[in-house]
Amino acid sequence: MSDEVLHQQGAGVPDELERLWTPHRMAYIRGENKPGDATPGHQCPFCRIPTLGDEEGLVVHRGDLSFAVLNLYPYSPGHLMVCPYRHVPDYTELTDDETHEIAAFTQSAMRTVRSVSGAHGFNLGMNQGAVAGAGIAAHLHQHVVPRWSGDQNFMPIIARTRTLPQLMTDTRRLLAEAWH
Repeated sequence: MSDEVLHQQGAGVPDELERLWTPHRMAYIRGENKPGDATPGHQCPFCRIPTLGDEEGLVVHRGDLSFAVLNLYPYSPGHLMVCPYRHVPDYTELTDDETHEIAAFTQSAMRTVRSVSGAHGFNLGMNQGAVAGAGIAAHLHQHVVPRWSGDQNFMPIIARTRTLPQLMTDTRRLLAEAWH
């Protein structure tokens, strides 16, 4: 087809929108490395992360029964998850000690993020089961999502894009250094 025909059909005509390419998110979209994946050699990411170094695994802090890790697909800068080491899917299956450490880590995560970034508030949550929105339903994890006044501008709503002003390695380092 000629350029004129394509132009008449609307193909190849610039729409004046900017494009933000994020090909690294295809692994998330495809569901790679999630529990239940039948791929040979597959391992739960929340079971694999503690075997990595802190920088490589984006681990902010380790405890006896749980750890805090940056979310690889954050809703906002500093989005952490607190996970038990034990592969357990449901909050009711945690031991009392695991429950206490996860709660304490959630509080520490909030204090740390607030001290480093001045977050105005937080969304905290656990999605229990795939039907409740859990992206990785087989391994419990508590989300700690920092929020700021006006942080949800038009980008996520209209452009379906989140802007993150800091590299995750830098965020991990700042949080790890400030964790008490």
